[in-house]
Amino acid sequence: MKNSKTEPGDMVEIVTDAENYIGVMMPQVHEDTAIIKLKTGYNLGIDKKTIKDVKLLEKHPKETPKTPKEQALSHKKGLKTVSILHMGGTISSAVDYKTGGVIAKFSPEEMLNLFPEIKEIANIRSRFVRQMMSDDMRFAHYNIISKEIEKEVKAGVDGVIITQGTDTMHYTSAALTFILECLPIPVILVGSQRSSDRGSSDAAMNLICACHFIAKTDFADVAICMHKDMEDKKCFILPATKTRKMHTSRRDAFRPMDTQPWAEVDYDTGNVTFINKDHKKKDPSRKLKLRLIDENLKVGILKVHTNMYAREVEAYKGFDGLVIEGTGLGHAPITKSDEFTGENAKIFEAIKELIKKGTVVVMAPQTLYGRLQMNVYSPGRKIQEIGVLGNGSDMTPETTFIKLSWLLSNYKKDEVKDLITKDLRGEISTKVSGDEFLV
Repeated sequence: MKNSKTEPGDMVEIVTDAENYIGVMMPQVHEDTAIIKLKTGYNLGIDKKTIKDVKLLEKHPKETPKTPKEQALSHKKGLKTVSILHMGGTISSAVDYKTGGVIAKFSPEEMLNLFPEIKEIANIRSRFVRQMMSDDMRFAHYNIISKEIEKEVKAGVDGVIITQGTDTMHYTSAALTFILECLPIPVILVGSQRSSDRGSSDAAMNLICACHFIAKTDFADVAICMHKDMEDKKCFILPATKTRKMHTSRRDAFRPMDTQPWAEVDYDTGNVTFINKDHKKKDPSRKLKLRLIDENLKVGILKVHTNMYAREVEAYKGFDGLVIEGTGLGHAPITKSDEFTGENAKIFEAIKELIKKGTVVVMAPQTLYGRLQMNVYSPGRKIQEIGVLGNGSDMTPETTFIKLSWLLSNYKKDEVKDLITKDLRGEISTKVSGDEFLV
Protein backbone atom coordinates (compact mmCIF):
# COMPACT_ATOMS: atom_id res chain seq x y z
CA MET A 1 0.00 0.00 0.00
CA LYS A 2 1.34 3.44 -0.85
CA ASN A 3 0.02 5.22 2.25
CA SER A 4 1.69 3.82 5.35
CA LYS A 5 0.37 6.53 7.70
CA THR A 6 -3.04 4.98 8.12
CA GLU A 7 -3.78 3.08 11.31
CA PRO A 8 -6.54 0.77 12.48
CA GLY A 9 -9.67 2.83 13.08
CA ASP A 10 -8.97 5.39 10.33
CA MET A 11 -11.60 5.98 7.65
CA VAL A 12 -9.89 5.37 4.30
CA GLU A 13 -10.54 5.08 0.58
CA ILE A 14 -8.64 2.28 -1.09
CA VAL A 15 -8.08 2.76 -4.81
CA THR A 16 -7.64 -0.34 -6.97
CA ASP A 17 -7.59 -0.94 -10.73
CA ALA A 18 -11.09 -2.36 -10.60
CA GLU A 19 -12.89 -0.27 -7.96
CA ASN A 20 -12.53 2.14 -5.04
CA TYR A 21 -13.55 1.02 -1.54
CA ILE A 22 -14.37 3.18 1.48
CA GLY A 23 -14.28 1.79 4.99
CA VAL A 24 -12.57 1.67 8.37
CA MET A 25 -9.03 0.30 8.39
CA MET A 26 -8.88 -2.89 10.48
CA PRO A 27 -5.87 -4.61 12.08
CA GLN A 28 -3.88 -6.41 9.41
CA VAL A 29 -3.85 -10.17 9.94
CA HIS A 30 -2.07 -11.19 6.73
CA GLU A 31 0.89 -9.32 5.21
CA ASP A 32 -0.53 -9.57 1.69
CA THR A 33 -4.06 -8.44 2.50
CA ALA A 34 -5.55 -5.12 3.60
CA ILE A 35 -8.75 -5.40 5.61
CA ILE A 36 -11.41 -2.68 5.92
CA LYS A 37 -14.84 -2.65 7.51
CA LEU A 38 -17.47 -1.43 5.05
CA LYS A 39 -20.52 0.64 6.00
CA THR A 40 -22.55 -2.56 5.82
CA GLY A 41 -20.58 -3.88 8.80
CA TYR A 42 -18.87 -6.59 6.77
CA ASN A 43 -15.09 -6.87 6.52
CA LEU A 44 -13.47 -6.84 3.10
CA GLY A 45 -10.04 -8.23 2.32
CA ILE A 46 -8.15 -6.63 -0.57
CA ASP A 47 -5.01 -8.04 -2.18
CA LYS A 48 -2.31 -5.42 -1.56
CA LYS A 49 -0.85 -6.07 -5.03
CA THR A 50 -3.99 -4.58 -6.59
CA ILE A 51 -3.96 -1.40 -4.47
CA LYS A 52 -2.87 1.78 -6.28
CA ASP A 53 -3.44 4.23 -3.43
CA VAL A 54 -4.83 4.58 0.09
CA LYS A 55 -6.45 7.93 0.89
CA LEU A 56 -6.93 8.99 4.50
CA LEU A 57 -10.45 10.39 4.85
CA GLU A 58 -10.73 10.68 8.62
CA LYS A 59 -8.27 10.04 11.42
CA HIS A 60 -9.54 7.88 14.26
CA PRO A 61 -9.18 9.91 17.48
CA LYS A 62 -7.37 8.12 20.27
CA GLU A 63 -9.37 8.62 23.43
CA THR A 64 -8.89 7.37 26.96
CA PRO A 65 -12.26 6.26 28.32
CA LYS A 66 -13.23 8.17 31.44
CA THR A 67 -15.48 6.98 34.18
CA PRO A 68 -18.17 9.55 35.10
CA LYS A 69 -17.94 10.69 38.70
CA GLU A 70 -21.57 9.83 39.28
CA GLN A 71 -20.71 6.18 38.60
CA ALA A 72 -18.23 6.03 41.46
CA LEU A 73 -18.78 3.16 43.86
CA SER A 74 -20.62 3.75 47.08
CA HIS A 75 -21.39 1.25 49.82
CA LYS A 76 -25.11 0.98 50.39
CA LYS A 77 -26.38 -0.22 53.73
CA GLY A 78 -28.60 -3.26 53.61
CA LEU A 79 -27.04 -4.67 50.45
CA LYS A 80 -24.81 -7.73 50.42
CA THR A 81 -21.26 -7.45 49.15
CA VAL A 82 -20.35 -9.42 46.04
CA SER A 83 -16.79 -9.77 44.77
CA ILE A 84 -16.31 -10.24 41.02
CA LEU A 85 -13.01 -11.85 40.06
CA HIS A 86 -12.08 -11.75 36.38
CA MET A 87 -10.23 -14.48 34.53
CA GLY A 88 -10.88 -12.96 31.10
CA GLY A 89 -13.29 -14.23 28.52
CA THR A 90 -16.02 -12.61 26.48
CA ILE A 91 -18.02 -11.40 29.48
CA SER A 92 -15.22 -9.11 30.66
CA SER A 93 -14.70 -7.39 27.33
CA ALA A 94 -16.20 -5.10 24.77
CA VAL A 95 -15.29 -4.92 21.09
CA ASP A 96 -13.91 -1.68 19.70
CA TYR A 97 -15.63 -1.75 16.35
CA LYS A 98 -13.40 1.05 15.10
CA THR A 99 -10.27 -1.05 15.40
CA GLY A 100 -11.61 -4.54 15.83
CA GLY A 101 -9.72 -4.86 19.11
CA VAL A 102 -11.09 -6.19 22.38
CA ILE A 103 -11.18 -3.88 25.38
CA ALA A 104 -11.12 -5.48 28.82
CA LYS A 105 -13.35 -4.00 31.52
CA PHE A 106 -12.26 -4.96 35.03
CA SER A 107 -12.52 -2.14 37.56
CA PRO A 108 -15.64 -1.75 39.74
CA GLU A 109 -16.39 1.57 38.06
CA GLU A 110 -16.09 0.06 34.58
CA MET A 111 -18.30 -2.84 35.63
CA LEU A 112 -20.98 -0.37 36.72
CA ASN A 113 -20.72 1.42 33.40
CA LEU A 114 -21.25 -1.84 31.56
CA PHE A 115 -23.86 -3.25 33.95
CA PRO A 116 -25.34 -0.32 35.97
CA GLU A 117 -28.20 -2.49 37.29
CA ILE A 118 -25.94 -4.45 39.61
CA LYS A 119 -25.33 -1.47 41.90
CA GLU A 120 -28.96 -1.74 43.02
CA ILE A 121 -28.56 -5.44 43.83
CA ALA A 122 -25.30 -5.58 45.75
CA ASN A 123 -22.21 -3.67 46.79
CA ILE A 124 -19.60 -4.63 44.20
CA ARG A 125 -15.90 -5.39 44.59
CA SER A 126 -14.24 -6.17 41.27
CA ARG A 127 -10.69 -6.99 40.32
CA PHE A 128 -8.54 -8.60 37.67
CA VAL A 129 -6.93 -11.99 38.26
CA ARG A 130 -5.92 -13.06 34.75
CA GLN A 131 -6.74 -12.11 31.16
CA MET A 132 -6.72 -15.33 29.18
CA MET A 133 -8.64 -17.66 26.94
CA SER A 134 -10.24 -20.39 29.03
CA ASP A 135 -8.69 -23.05 26.77
CA ASP A 136 -5.27 -21.93 28.01
CA MET A 137 -6.06 -22.63 31.67
CA ARG A 138 -4.09 -25.23 33.59
CA PHE A 139 -4.25 -26.72 37.09
CA ALA A 140 -2.18 -23.78 38.34
CA HIS A 141 -4.98 -21.38 37.43
CA TYR A 142 -7.55 -23.34 39.43
CA ASN A 143 -5.24 -22.99 42.42
CA ILE A 144 -4.79 -19.27 41.78
CA ILE A 145 -8.56 -18.70 41.61
CA SER A 146 -9.07 -20.71 44.80
CA LYS A 147 -6.52 -18.62 46.68
CA GLU A 148 -8.18 -15.41 45.47
CA ILE A 149 -11.56 -16.72 46.65
CA GLU A 150 -10.00 -17.48 50.01
CA LYS A 151 -8.92 -13.83 50.26
CA GLU A 152 -12.47 -12.67 49.58
CA VAL A 153 -13.93 -15.06 52.14
CA LYS A 154 -11.51 -13.69 54.74
CA ALA A 155 -12.52 -10.15 53.74
CA GLY A 156 -16.09 -11.01 54.69
CA VAL A 157 -17.88 -10.81 51.33
CA ASP A 158 -21.27 -12.47 50.96
CA GLY A 159 -20.51 -14.15 47.66
CA VAL A 160 -18.00 -14.41 44.82
CA ILE A 161 -18.60 -14.32 41.07
CA ILE A 162 -15.90 -15.70 38.76
CA THR A 163 -16.05 -14.47 35.17
CA GLN A 164 -14.20 -16.49 32.55
CA GLY A 165 -14.47 -17.86 29.05
CA THR A 166 -17.21 -20.43 28.56
CA ASP A 167 -15.24 -23.08 26.66
CA THR A 168 -13.79 -24.72 29.77
CA MET A 169 -16.00 -23.19 32.45
CA HIS A 170 -17.37 -26.63 33.42
CA TYR A 171 -13.81 -27.80 34.12
CA THR A 172 -13.24 -24.78 36.38
CA SER A 173 -16.52 -25.21 38.23
CA ALA A 174 -15.72 -28.86 38.97
CA ALA A 175 -12.18 -28.01 40.07
CA LEU A 176 -13.33 -25.29 42.47
CA THR A 177 -15.97 -27.59 43.94
CA PHE A 178 -13.32 -30.12 44.95
CA ILE A 179 -10.64 -27.61 46.00
CA LEU A 180 -12.88 -25.36 48.13
CA GLU A 181 -13.68 -27.53 51.15
CA CYS A 182 -16.19 -26.25 53.75
CA LEU A 183 -17.11 -23.27 51.58
CA PRO A 184 -19.22 -20.85 53.69
CA ILE A 185 -20.50 -18.61 50.85
CA PRO A 186 -21.62 -19.01 47.22
CA VAL A 187 -19.15 -19.01 44.34
CA ILE A 188 -20.91 -18.54 41.01
CA LEU A 189 -19.18 -18.87 37.64
CA VAL A 190 -20.54 -16.58 34.93
CA GLY A 191 -19.66 -16.30 31.28
CA SER A 192 -21.15 -15.07 28.05
CA GLN A 193 -21.29 -16.36 24.53
CA ARG A 194 -21.24 -12.86 23.02
CA SER A 195 -19.32 -9.74 24.03
CA SER A 196 -20.88 -7.29 26.45
CA ASP A 197 -21.58 -4.49 24.00
CA ARG A 198 -23.47 -6.52 21.40
CA GLY A 199 -27.25 -6.33 21.22
CA SER A 200 -27.46 -10.11 21.42
CA SER A 201 -25.04 -10.36 24.36
CA ASP A 202 -25.96 -12.60 27.26
CA ALA A 203 -23.33 -11.03 29.53
CA ALA A 204 -25.52 -8.54 31.40
CA MET A 205 -28.35 -10.97 32.04
CA ASN A 206 -26.06 -13.74 33.29
CA LEU A 207 -24.16 -11.41 35.61
CA ILE A 208 -27.25 -9.66 36.94
CA CYS A 209 -29.03 -12.96 37.60
CA ALA A 210 -25.95 -14.25 39.45
CA CYS A 211 -26.00 -11.12 41.65
CA HIS A 212 -29.70 -11.60 42.38
CA PHE A 213 -29.10 -15.23 43.30
CA ILE A 214 -26.31 -14.41 45.75
CA ALA A 215 -28.24 -11.48 47.25
CA LYS A 216 -31.52 -13.32 47.76
CA THR A 217 -30.65 -16.90 48.75
CA ASP A 218 -28.85 -18.91 51.43
CA PHE A 219 -27.01 -21.01 48.82
CA ALA A 220 -23.37 -21.74 49.69
CA ASP A 221 -21.72 -23.88 47.04
CA VAL A 222 -20.11 -23.58 43.62
CA ALA A 223 -22.47 -23.20 40.67
CA ILE A 224 -22.75 -21.86 37.11
CA CYS A 225 -25.19 -19.10 36.07
CA MET A 226 -26.09 -19.02 32.37
CA HIS A 227 -29.17 -18.57 30.17
CA LYS A 228 -32.05 -21.01 30.68
CA ASP A 229 -33.06 -20.78 27.00
CA MET A 230 -32.59 -18.52 24.00
CA GLU A 231 -34.95 -15.88 25.38
CA ASP A 232 -33.76 -13.09 27.68
CA LYS A 233 -36.08 -14.00 30.52
CA LYS A 234 -34.47 -16.45 32.94
CA CYS A 235 -31.13 -17.94 33.92
CA PHE A 236 -30.42 -21.36 35.35
CA ILE A 237 -28.23 -21.88 38.40
CA LEU A 238 -26.48 -25.09 37.43
CA PRO A 239 -24.64 -27.70 39.55
CA ALA A 240 -20.89 -27.27 39.23
CA THR A 241 -19.93 -30.93 38.79
CA LYS A 242 -22.94 -32.01 36.69
CA THR A 243 -23.00 -29.36 33.96
CA ARG A 244 -21.50 -29.28 30.50
CA LYS A 245 -21.21 -26.84 27.59
CA MET A 246 -23.37 -28.46 24.90
CA HIS A 247 -23.37 -25.92 22.06
CA THR A 248 -20.70 -23.83 20.38
CA SER A 249 -22.62 -20.56 20.24
CA ARG A 250 -26.14 -20.71 21.73
CA ARG A 251 -26.68 -18.59 24.82
CA ASP A 252 -28.26 -21.57 26.61
CA ALA A 253 -25.24 -23.76 25.83
CA PHE A 254 -24.82 -25.06 29.40
CA ARG A 255 -27.06 -27.97 30.39
CA PRO A 256 -27.23 -30.23 33.48
CA MET A 257 -26.32 -33.91 33.05
CA ASP A 258 -28.45 -36.53 34.85
CA THR A 259 -29.79 -33.95 37.28
CA GLN A 260 -31.89 -30.80 37.58
CA PRO A 261 -30.68 -27.18 37.89
CA TRP A 262 -30.47 -25.78 41.39
CA ALA A 263 -32.73 -22.87 40.56
CA GLU A 264 -33.89 -20.38 37.98
CA VAL A 265 -33.64 -16.60 38.26
CA ASP A 266 -36.13 -14.24 36.62
CA TYR A 267 -34.18 -11.47 34.89
CA ASP A 268 -36.97 -8.86 35.02
CA THR A 269 -38.06 -9.36 38.64
CA GLY A 270 -34.94 -10.85 40.21
CA ASN A 271 -37.08 -13.57 41.78
CA VAL A 272 -35.37 -16.89 42.48
CA THR A 273 -37.25 -20.19 42.21
CA PHE A 274 -35.50 -23.27 43.54
CA ILE A 275 -35.94 -26.46 41.53
CA ASN A 276 -33.72 -28.53 43.82
CA LYS A 277 -33.71 -27.34 47.44
CA ASP A 278 -31.13 -29.84 48.65
CA HIS A 279 -28.30 -27.33 48.59
CA LYS A 280 -25.61 -26.38 51.06
CA LYS A 281 -26.57 -23.29 53.04
CA LYS A 282 -24.50 -20.29 54.12
CA ASP A 283 -22.73 -20.82 57.42
CA PRO A 284 -20.16 -18.27 58.61
CA SER A 285 -18.88 -20.77 61.17
CA ARG A 286 -17.55 -23.02 58.41
CA LYS A 287 -13.83 -22.51 57.88
CA LEU A 288 -12.75 -22.68 54.27
CA LYS A 289 -9.94 -25.13 53.56
CA LEU A 290 -8.10 -25.34 50.26
CA ARG A 291 -7.11 -28.76 48.92
CA LEU A 292 -5.24 -27.78 45.80
CA ILE A 293 -4.43 -29.77 42.66
CA ASP A 294 -0.83 -30.76 42.04
CA GLU A 295 0.22 -28.56 39.14
CA ASN A 296 2.76 -31.11 37.90
CA LEU A 297 0.33 -34.01 37.54
CA LYS A 298 -0.09 -35.60 34.13
CA VAL A 299 -3.68 -36.75 33.56
CA GLY A 300 -5.17 -37.37 30.13
CA ILE A 301 -8.48 -38.08 28.40
CA LEU A 302 -8.69 -40.71 25.67
CA LYS A 303 -11.83 -41.02 23.57
CA VAL A 304 -12.77 -44.51 22.42
CA HIS A 305 -13.54 -44.75 18.70
CA THR A 306 -13.67 -47.34 15.97
CA ASN A 307 -10.42 -48.39 14.29
CA MET A 308 -8.33 -47.50 17.35
CA TYR A 309 -4.67 -48.38 17.71
CA ALA A 310 -2.68 -49.46 20.74
CA ARG A 311 -0.26 -46.61 20.14
CA GLU A 312 -3.01 -44.19 21.18
CA VAL A 313 -3.04 -45.78 24.62
CA GLU A 314 0.74 -46.06 24.76
CA ALA A 315 0.99 -42.28 24.29
CA TYR A 316 -0.04 -41.94 27.95
CA LYS A 317 2.91 -43.94 29.24
CA GLY A 318 4.23 -42.25 32.37
CA PHE A 319 1.01 -40.36 33.08
CA ASP A 320 -0.40 -40.33 36.62
CA GLY A 321 -3.94 -40.84 35.45
CA LEU A 322 -6.04 -41.49 32.36
CA VAL A 323 -9.77 -41.09 31.73
CA ILE A 324 -11.14 -43.31 28.98
CA GLU A 325 -14.34 -42.03 27.38
CA GLY A 326 -15.95 -45.38 26.81
CA THR A 327 -18.81 -46.26 24.51
CA GLY A 328 -22.20 -47.43 25.75
CA LEU A 329 -22.18 -48.77 29.29
CA GLY A 330 -18.40 -48.40 29.56
CA HIS A 331 -16.71 -50.31 26.76
CA ALA A 332 -13.56 -50.16 24.67
CA PRO A 333 -12.33 -52.14 21.61
CA ILE A 334 -10.37 -54.82 23.47
CA THR A 335 -11.66 -58.05 21.90
CA LYS A 336 -10.25 -59.95 18.90
CA SER A 337 -13.41 -61.21 17.25
CA ASP A 338 -12.25 -61.88 13.66
CA GLU A 339 -9.29 -61.52 11.30
CA PHE A 340 -9.58 -57.71 11.25
CA THR A 341 -9.57 -57.08 15.00
CA GLY A 342 -6.11 -58.19 16.08
CA GLU A 343 -5.25 -54.61 17.05
CA ASN A 344 -7.97 -54.74 19.70
CA ALA A 345 -6.06 -57.34 21.67
CA LYS A 346 -3.04 -55.04 21.56
CA ILE A 347 -5.18 -52.19 22.93
CA PHE A 348 -6.19 -54.39 25.85
CA GLU A 349 -2.56 -55.20 26.59
CA ALA A 350 -1.59 -51.54 26.32
CA ILE A 351 -4.21 -50.53 28.91
CA LYS A 352 -3.09 -53.42 31.12
CA GLU A 353 0.53 -52.26 30.88
CA LEU A 354 -0.37 -48.66 31.76
CA ILE A 355 -2.11 -49.81 34.93
CA LYS A 356 0.76 -52.16 35.78
CA LYS A 357 3.20 -49.23 35.54
CA GLY A 358 1.13 -47.14 37.98
CA THR A 359 -1.28 -45.08 35.87
CA VAL A 360 -4.75 -44.89 37.43
CA VAL A 361 -7.24 -45.53 34.61
CA VAL A 362 -10.90 -44.55 34.99
CA MET A 363 -13.81 -45.07 32.61
CA ALA A 364 -16.31 -42.27 31.87
CA PRO A 365 -19.40 -42.32 29.61
CA GLN A 366 -18.95 -40.56 26.30
CA THR A 367 -22.75 -40.69 26.02
CA LEU A 368 -22.74 -38.01 28.77
CA TYR A 369 -26.14 -39.06 30.09
CA GLY A 370 -26.67 -42.32 31.98
CA ARG A 371 -24.64 -44.49 34.32
CA LEU A 372 -21.79 -46.87 33.55
CA GLN A 373 -22.79 -50.52 33.97
CA MET A 374 -19.58 -52.38 33.23
CA ASN A 375 -20.84 -55.74 34.55
CA VAL A 376 -23.51 -56.19 31.86
CA TYR A 377 -21.32 -57.24 28.93
CA SER A 378 -18.10 -59.24 28.90
CA PRO A 379 -15.86 -56.40 27.57
CA GLY A 380 -16.84 -54.29 30.57
CA ARG A 381 -16.13 -57.13 33.00
CA LYS A 382 -12.86 -57.96 31.27
CA ILE A 383 -11.55 -54.40 31.39
CA GLN A 384 -12.45 -54.13 35.08
CA GLU A 385 -10.43 -57.26 35.80
CA ILE A 386 -7.22 -55.51 34.75
CA GLY A 387 -7.97 -52.52 37.00
CA VAL A 388 -10.02 -50.01 35.00
CA LEU A 389 -12.21 -48.10 37.49
CA GLY A 390 -15.49 -46.24 37.13
CA ASN A 391 -18.27 -48.82 37.21
CA GLY A 392 -21.50 -47.24 38.48
CA SER A 393 -20.37 -43.67 37.78
CA ASP A 394 -22.42 -41.12 35.85
CA MET A 395 -19.79 -38.38 36.01
CA THR A 396 -19.10 -36.52 32.79
CA PRO A 397 -15.65 -37.11 31.28
CA GLU A 398 -14.60 -33.59 32.27
CA THR A 399 -15.65 -33.98 35.90
CA THR A 400 -14.03 -37.43 36.00
CA PHE A 401 -10.80 -35.84 34.74
CA ILE A 402 -10.91 -33.10 37.39
CA LYS A 403 -11.89 -35.43 40.22
CA LEU A 404 -9.17 -37.95 39.34
CA SER A 405 -6.59 -35.14 39.25
CA TRP A 406 -7.76 -33.77 42.60
CA LEU A 407 -7.80 -37.20 44.24
CA LEU A 408 -4.30 -37.99 42.98
CA SER A 409 -3.17 -34.67 44.47
CA ASN A 410 -4.64 -35.29 47.92
CA TYR A 411 -4.84 -39.05 48.53
CA LYS A 412 -2.79 -42.20 48.20
CA LYS A 413 -3.45 -44.33 45.12
CA ASP A 414 -5.29 -47.03 47.07
CA GLU A 415 -7.59 -44.36 48.45
CA VAL A 416 -8.07 -42.86 44.99
CA LYS A 417 -9.29 -46.21 43.67
CA ASP A 418 -11.88 -46.36 46.42
CA LEU A 419 -13.01 -42.71 46.26
CA ILE A 420 -13.29 -42.25 42.49
CA THR A 421 -16.77 -43.84 42.40
CA LYS A 422 -18.00 -42.36 45.68
CA ASP A 423 -20.05 -39.18 45.64
CA LEU A 424 -18.02 -36.46 47.36
CA ARG A 425 -19.37 -33.19 45.89
CA GLY A 426 -22.60 -34.13 44.14
CA GLU A 427 -20.66 -35.37 41.10
CA ILE A 428 -22.31 -38.79 41.09
CA SER A 429 -26.10 -38.96 41.08
CA THR A 430 -27.55 -41.25 43.71
CA LYS A 431 -30.57 -41.73 41.48
CA VAL A 432 -31.14 -41.11 37.78
CA SER A 433 -34.84 -41.06 36.90
CA GLY A 434 -34.54 -40.31 33.20
CA ASP A 435 -36.56 -37.12 33.49
CA GLU A 436 -33.33 -35.13 33.39
CA PHE A 437 -32.47 -36.21 29.83
CA LEU A 438 -31.93 -33.17 27.62
CA VAL A 439 -33.28 -30.74 30.26
